[in-house]
Amino acid sequence: MEKLKRSELFGAALVPVTGALVERYNKCLSFIGTAPTQLKSFHIDVTGWSPEIADEKDDFLYLNSGEANPNAIILSPKQNEKPAYSPFHSFDKDIMHHIFKKQNHIIKDITRDAAICVDLNQYIDAFYEPEDLLKYNQISVDFTVVEDLYNIQQQQLKLIEEFHEEDNFLEENLHLKILASARKHGDLRSRTLKMDRMNFLTTSFYTKAFGGVYVIRKQESGKNILIFENKEEADKVKTSNKTKSFHISDGRFFSALAAEKMLILDPEKSDEIGYFERVKKIIFLSHIKDATHSLSDIIENSNVYKRYLNRLSPDTRKQLMIINRMQLKAKDANALAVEGGLTPEILACIQIPSPDIPVKLQELIWKLIVKTSAYKDPLFLYWYDKETFYKEYNSWDGSYQDWVIKLIKQNTWNS
Repeated sequence: MEKLKRSELFGAALVPVTGALVERYNKCLSFIGTAPTQLKSFHIDVTGWSPEIADEKDDFLYLNSGEANPNAIILSPKQNEKPAYSPFHSFDKDIMHHIFKKQNHIIKDITRDAAICVDLNQYIDAFYEPEDLLKYNQISVDFTVVEDLYNIQQQQLKLIEEFHEEDNFLEENLHLKILASARKHGDLRSRTLKMDRMNFLTTSFYTKAFGGVYVIRKQESGKNILIFENKEEADKVKTSNKTKSFHISDGRFFSALAAEKMLILDPEKSDEIGYFERVKKIIFLSHIKDATHSLSDIIENSNVYKRYLNRLSPDTRKQLMIINRMQLKAKDANALAVEGGLTPEILACIQIPSPDIPVKLQELIWKLIVKTSAYKDPLFLYWYDKETFYKEYNSWDGSYQDWVIKLIKQNTWNS
């Protein structure tokens, strides 16, 4: 991970927390029922989640009050526009960015003195069955300022009102009360210290509940699609006239997505966005054994590439040549008339989300594709499923890590 950190691909976007901010953070942890951290400094993302505290507690879900009710912590306006490193739901980052967009000036005012606990409440105390996820529709976002500054502000305003009544300006005890409050909390009279409840509508999303589920809401057929990472949970849901359920190892869900026109086979579009070329390289590397050159040299140096290509078995070379030919004729109307058929290798290169569906749904389908593909495009894995990327990165050859870092740095618009 050190190379990723040096390349600013891990941790660079996190907000450092030290000094008084640690105390405020701990007050929020206590408020949501979590034990305070013993760390004197750490870093947080847009939701207030810290990788250091998650390691300390050995609990990546330490901000959750159960699976159905995640929380967030706002310590600083600097969290605005930061990524979510370990979101419980795929929409967590969108909710936080929505909060900052609508109430940023209030957040700036409050976080001068206090932290904000964010309760992402969808009025479900706990998930009992996987189908409960389909009720996860409107999120009500409530806010609690841990220092209770709003009530203190109201007390100050009441004292000032009392001060202006009749001859109360002569009352020494009243003077002392006003001064004591001002010394302890500052002059809060003109501050905006209360955040209004907000609502956020969800559509299709991914959640870590029930071991991980892709929740794809009703499409043209009127059916919901649930794709589970945990087979035991998948088996609990029976396919009905309203819901189709799959385990992530069951490739039939691709057909279900295609039937809903969410997934298409499009060699031209895949080639246009560079996906075809990157996956083709991954397929080639998967056949290389006992390499004496670095993997980055094999990919980037045409002479070295040819040397290793000619070491492969005739059947493997034939499959790679079919992939090459398909890429060359990607714009042709008959591009899908592939010699040897639509093999898993070919499908890995050309199976993409439909550009006609909403962007957020495209991102969810990309997350599913890169999670399930045997030939993972490292760029899209980094963009759409950072957690899986970080887990797999540690198992990669050092030179391949270098190539991936270079690839991501050259394509930074969505990183």
